[in-house]
Amino acid sequence: MADKVKLYDIPEEEFLLPGNRMCAGCGLSLIYRTALKALGPNTIITVPASCLTVLHGMQGFTSVDKISVLNTPFATVAASASGIEAALEAMGKDDEVTCVAFAGDGGTTDIGIQGLSGAAERRTNFIYACYDNEAYMNTGVQRSGSTPYGSFTTTTPIYGKTEHKKNMPKILEAHDIPYVATSCAAYPLDIYAKFKRAKKIKGTKYIHILSPCPPGWGFSTKDTIKMGKLAVETGFWPLYEIENGKFSLSTPSKRLLDPAKRKPIEEYLSTQKRFNRLSNEDIEEYKRYINQSWEYIKSKNLTTQLL
Repeated sequence: MADKVKLYDIPEEEFLLPGNRMCAGCGLSLIYRTALKALGPNTIITVPASCLTVLHGMQGFTSVDKISVLNTPFATVAASASGIEAALEAMGKDDEVTCVAFAGDGGTTDIGIQGLSGAAERRTNFIYACYDNEAYMNTGVQRSGSTPYGSFTTTTPIYGKTEHKKNMPKILEAHDIPYVATSCAAYPLDIYAKFKRAKKIKGTKYIHILSPCPPGWGFSTKDTIKMGKLAVETGFWPLYEIENGKFSLSTPSKRLLDPAKRKPIEEYLSTQKRFNRLSNEDIEEYKRYINQSWEYIKSKNLTTQLL
């Protein structure tokens, strides 16, 4: 379980320089800035085609300082990380340099899932971080496996997506890897703590981070933190860790085991244009989905307490 982090625990040293090519209010910028502080300079990051490629900038011009970054084709980020880790091991440096694959939901839940599953099955020693803005945002807001139910995208323009989002943390948990965690851009201390924890663990580590996206979701750029917190506070996006099979809810989500403590899901959905055509039946489906998700969490929580 990640250690509790206070604001003064986070180092002042910056690895993401001021000014980059991301959209105003981008959740990824917050996620990446915090993660790099936790990872430190002895880190190699590999990135597929994604919004993060845009953040890094064009050849010869980058907003990332002091950390080595490798751009790789869309489907190959986990394979790239596997190769980097193999090289570090051959040089005897795998204990002093952290290898990280950092990809979006399209490059994780869809295009990159085969490489990630293979690396996890081989117990490759790296951190895989998925920043989840719930669509292919870099190429025009197309539906991904992580797009939520009822969300309108450029490839689901009439009825919205008719399926719930793919539960990627659950899929990685089934690989029996030593560490799986969820987080959210609105909780930087939680992000920092989980990357610090993952860095200390040997084997494949997976962190899935919700990344609110103003242009893709349809909300004001000033409301990124508010949107992330609503996702958590309504119970739509639970924050938790699974370390060596032991499940634990993170502090912002612990009280939400009680359904009465959750904010109405309407507060989250009604503030985003991508959900502006949801029916009353769709709202009820969201309530059913959230309740079902939390029943599963309760069962995991109880099993852990009995161990």
